[in-house]
Order: sequence, then C-alpha cells, then structure tokens
Amino acid sequence: MMDNFTPGPAGEASPTEADPTAEGRSAVETPAPVEAPAAAEAAAAADFREELSAAGVPEHLHDWLAVYGIGALVVKMGIRFLEMSPERCVATMPVEGNTQVAGILHGGAHVVLAETLGSFAAGMHAGPGRQALGIEVGATHHRAVSAGTVTGTCTAIHLGRTLTTHEIVMTDDQGRRLSTARITNLIR
Repeated sequence: MMDNFTPGPAGEASPTEADPTAEGRSAVETPAPVEAPAAAEAAAAADFREELSAAGVPEHLHDWLAVYGIGALVVKMGIRFLEMSPERCVATMPVEGNTQVAGILHGGAHVVLAETLGSFAAGMHAGPGRQALGIEVGATHHRAVSAGTVTGTCTAIHLGRTLTTHEIVMTDDQGRRLSTARITNLIR
C-alpha cells in the first residue's frame, strides 16, 4: 500500500491523492506511526524508573510504579520520598517554588504533600490489582514557613479492606509542626 507522499508507478499519484476520500481519510492526513504496545510500555517504564530514582522511591517499589511514575505534580513540587510503606511514608518538599504571594508556603502545597503521602501509603496497602482513590482530605495549618524544607510524615490510622485513613504531619527544618492533615482512601 502506498502512503500519501509516495508517487505510484511511473509517477502516478497514490490512491489517496487521486481520491481524497480513499480509505476514509483526506489526502493531507498522515497516519501516526504505530508503536508496538510492549515497546511503548517499556520506553515509558524506562522513563519513569529515572523519575522514581530521582524522587527517592525505594528500588523495591520501582516495578510497581514503573508504568505510572509518581505524577507530574509531585515532580513539579519537588517532593522527595525518604520512607515508603503502608504504615508510614515520609517525604520532603522545598518551600522555594511552592509559595503563595505573601512569600510563605502555599496552603495547597501542604495538602499536595499530604495527599501524595497518604495516597501512596494507601496504594501500597491495597496491593497489586487494586486501586486506592482519595475520597476525603482536610488540613489544619498551624504555622507559616517561608524558607527551607518541609517534611511530611504520614502515619496509618486505619488500614481496612475497603478504606484507609492516614494522618500526615508537616514540620519545618526545626521540627516545628506546620500543619496536620488527614486523608481517607477507598480501596477498590
């Protein structure tokens, strides 16, 4: 079969040039190259493995997360994992680049860190073939921070068959509590 840009024998136009409706597409359309699904998945997994390593995700979790990565927002926020288990997840996030107009850490950044930790912990509890979906998250802000690094420590409150609940405490470089959040995830 000839493509739209390859002349036929003796300079004849290809069927799609001669008849723009041939094969259901116009003469200017070019079909996108089709990559083998396994090759595309392997390429994506290789990309995400670098992302996982850069974010501090432990090596034993790379197979689980290689297809999904850690998420674009987690990368943008500069979140770096220190510990990861269903019972306890710890990560850091820089204040710089995540501030609001007053120059302090944005309240939403606290919640992003909290939801990231709680969701990863719930996903690990759910296990292979199951999915954790956040259904409720809330936060109380106790103190502002304008520089340094925030550490989020996520602790399981309830690890059930269909629901998990985690508490996440954010602290500054001096160990002072900045905010407290709680997230509940549905396991399906």
